[in-house]
Amino acid sequence: MSGIEQSVSTPLSCAASALMLFALFPSSQPVAAETVNGDTVVVTATRTAQTANEALASVQVIHRAEIERAQANDVAELLRFLAGVDIGRSGGPGQQTSVFIRGAESNHTLLLIDGVKVNDATVGSAAWQNIDPAMIERIEVVRGPRSSLYGSEAIGGVIQIFTRKPTAGVSQSGSFGVGTNNTVRGDARVAGTGDKFRASAGLSFQGTDGYQTLISATGDRGYSNMSLDFDFGADLGAVDMAFSTWASKGKTEYYDFFAAPLDQDYSNRVTAVTLSANPADIWSSTLRLSYTADRLEQNQSSDLSATARWAADWQNDVQIGEAQLLTVGAYLANENVDSASFGTVVKEDKNIRAVFGQDQIVLGNTSLLLAARYTDDEIFGNETTWNTTLGYRFTDSTSVYASVGTGFKAPSFFDLFGFGGNAGLDPEKSTNYEMGVKHHIDTGQQISVTAFQNEIDDLISFVDPDGFLGPVPGQNVNVDEARIRGVEVEYRYAMGDWSGHVSATYQDPEDRNTGEQLARRAKKSFSATLDYRLGPWQIGGQFLTTGEREDSAFSNTVLGGYSVLDLNVSKLINRNLTVRGRLENAFDKDYQTAGGFKTQGRAVYLNVVFSSEGI
Repeated sequence: MSGIEQSVSTPLSCAASALMLFALFPSSQPVAAETVNGDTVVVTATRTAQTANEALASVQVIHRAEIERAQANDVAELLRFLAGVDIGRSGGPGQQTSVFIRGAESNHTLLLIDGVKVNDATVGSAAWQNIDPAMIERIEVVRGPRSSLYGSEAIGGVIQIFTRKPTAGVSQSGSFGVGTNNTVRGDARVAGTGDKFRASAGLSFQGTDGYQTLISATGDRGYSNMSLDFDFGADLGAVDMAFSTWASKGKTEYYDFFAAPLDQDYSNRVTAVTLSANPADIWSSTLRLSYTADRLEQNQSSDLSATARWAADWQNDVQIGEAQLLTVGAYLANENVDSASFGTVVKEDKNIRAVFGQDQIVLGNTSLLLAARYTDDEIFGNETTWNTTLGYRFTDSTSVYASVGTGFKAPSFFDLFGFGGNAGLDPEKSTNYEMGVKHHIDTGQQISVTAFQNEIDDLISFVDPDGFLGPVPGQNVNVDEARIRGVEVEYRYAMGDWSGHVSATYQDPEDRNTGEQLARRAKKSFSATLDYRLGPWQIGGQFLTTGEREDSAFSNTVLGGYSVLDLNVSKLINRNLTVRGRLENAFDKDYQTAGGFKTQGRAVYLNVVFSSEGI
């Protein structure tokens, strides 16, 4: 379990320090999503705005239009069709979900929501299953380590979700849908902007009876989710202020290890105040004060998991001439956990301090990126991570890059103080080597090829020398090593009424101690999407095929490869009203992404969508 206590004391020393810094150096408004010559502007790869083609990294973006066409129930259903991304899910809606990038561990994927770290402090993972796509404007996926900018967890990559923001004028939108397993869902949103103020508010809900998630048990397990996002901003002249919050809560029914039917209440929350300004023409600065909270509470026992994080993130960007952009910043955080699981109680907290810097230099056709971060963790000590990337543009449409970077994952509170806890653990560390080629065939066609190798050391593993519960108790230790080599190919196209993408990944995620394939990560995968617009109709599909993989390092179970096809169709009734339909798992394939747990068979969903701005 993982979670966050929602009533904890604010680390006043961190917040006060950050506010004093801001009093001296105000900050700038984060860049909104836009395009340049048809290429999407992204910010996650470098913390600064650049087009996806200019980024010296492997970057993918899921836009709002794609999210609406996919009609996914949660964010993992959107991510599964991306190159280099594996999904593991312990059953149906609301069940524990893991996201693996490039064969790294699931807690080696850093999740940000509007720039705020979401991974919990209990085990270092994120509640992917509770994020409703109705709240999302776009998703940026950066593959490869970014600990030099974001710190812990960013070993395999970073996924940043941007919630929907106010648009020009006043608008209202919403949807209502029904589907298989007595699924009911809906959302409503209102947004508007004025001369100095902007605001938006969205509310969504989902409810389903679910299905038989555990193969060895009978009976359906249901799920409910209520989500809220709210954004308010004000242009105060020298300073722009923005307040944002996203929250979800509900109930998940599931089976435990002994196939007993249980349920738990959950809540997830991200709240931030962002102050931004331009102290000089060449200088922009942003200060973000944030609070994240997760909580899981069992209804049949006293088990719970509650963690919280208060943080201050201060970033300064200085443009030096036309060829150099310097970024420097500081990060302060306090994390605490109050959890109990199977009799093991963990009540701990810690402070984290970090400074980071990045220099982006462009000299003619040559680009250079240098980045580093120093992190001081109150428990394990300090860690320095870095990235070096060199790029060269042969033509306006073709560029190459090569990079070397390091990453780390701090020991979680459960690693340190939970079952098998070891307070002397070191961070898990990685070194990543990467080469990539990007080519714009024409305005509507892009292709990229990336080769990578990620070497991960000091992986934390539970070691029990005498067997489970033997005379000598087991303990978490830094003993494992992994090496992941691979190649990714992605082709995106938008030609007339046709659009979509094709991606393929081959990787060798190897446990260096045993020589075995790492659990729940396939060696081969291929995905494709296709959308066609015919007058008021739009027809599309998403296809995924993936190879076999081992289920767990603690079992001999091998999960077979599988192929799955989702189809979608929409009809524009008038300017403001659209009807959408989705057929999930069209061929009713029986497959598993986690051993012993079923996945959704053939399912049908129907949605009616309204927007006052036009669709």
